[in-house]
Amino acid sequence: MVGKDKCIDGIELTDANSAKGKLINTAAKLFKAKGYARTTVRDIAAELGILSGSLFHHFPNKEAILCTAMAEAILKVISSMEQELKSTGDSKEQLRILIHCEVRALHNENSPGFQLMVPEWRSLNADNRAYILSLRTRYEAHWHEILDTLLLSGVVNVEAKFQRHFIRGSLLETCNWYKPSGTLTEQELADKVFQSIVY
Repeated sequence: MVGKDKCIDGIELTDANSAKGKLINTAAKLFKAKGYARTTVRDIAAELGILSGSLFHHFPNKEAILCTAMAEAILKVISSMEQELKSTGDSKEQLRILIHCEVRALHNENSPGFQLMVPEWRSLNADNRAYILSLRTRYEAHWHEILDTLLLSGVVNVEAKFQRHFIRGSLLETCNWYKPSGTLTEQELADKVFQSIVY
């Protein structure tokens, strides 16, 4: 019997091995490779080996798939991040954790929903954008809290909102050159980013 992933904030996440989970993951990979606008319902169905109409058993439309892929991906990252942050009270180590969590999310081929938030943000309608924004705000709050603490302690010398833009931009750029199968592990990549910020 197909089960579900753990519940986060009252939201029951889709089991990745269920038919719905495979649909979400397959669609997200196509959205990433071809772009949301250029990916049709037929493309998704063909990749899954099912009839187009079968997709509507799980979702009312293509946008609902995109929104779910983004929402579940960011919820999983938030859950993992919040759990790992509990392991230390040291702000520098917490920053290292945040960087590593984002590197993992950006390069996780099995959960591409997180990687769609920047390029496909405008593909969502106003209600869906507001929902994803609420999740993103919670995610970003951890970054700002830790960066503010590091600024007050003199570890960094740039305000949190600017520092976060620099870090986000650097990490997003790794999608253009970093290969998880290469000589640099995700942890080593995260450490190099961390070392470029904290001396």
